[in-house]
Amino acid sequence: MNLWEAMTGSDLTREWKAFEARAEALPADYRAAWEEIKVHLFPYSDFTGRNLMPILDGALGLLEETASGGRSVRQVLGDDFEGFCAELAGGERARSYRDRWREQLNRNVVRKVGRLGG
Repeated sequence: MNLWEAMTGSDLTREWKAFEARAEALPADYRAAWEEIKVHLFPYSDFTGRNLMPILDGALGLLEETASGGRSVRQVLGDDFEGFCAELAGGERARSYRDRWREQLNRNVVRKVGRLGG
């Protein structure tokens, strides 16, 4: 990846299109699971989404491998897609964008209150 790709995000666009092309080759229930995984993983994204690309690649690889094995998607992932995605993102210690924003807001409030009181 060169600087121009990093600035414009064109590398992410290319990678995303490759993910979607791979997902189109999956059976219908696996494509639906892929859509659910994307929805539940996006809250764990950073500003650009780069941190999710390896996770999404691994999740899609899992779907491809299990689809070729003939197992149902529910046998592999279970019914708790949200929990599955939270574990993929880092489990209990995974921070969503809301957590990061909340921490930033708290730091700013503490800094402002410190200026007023001191």
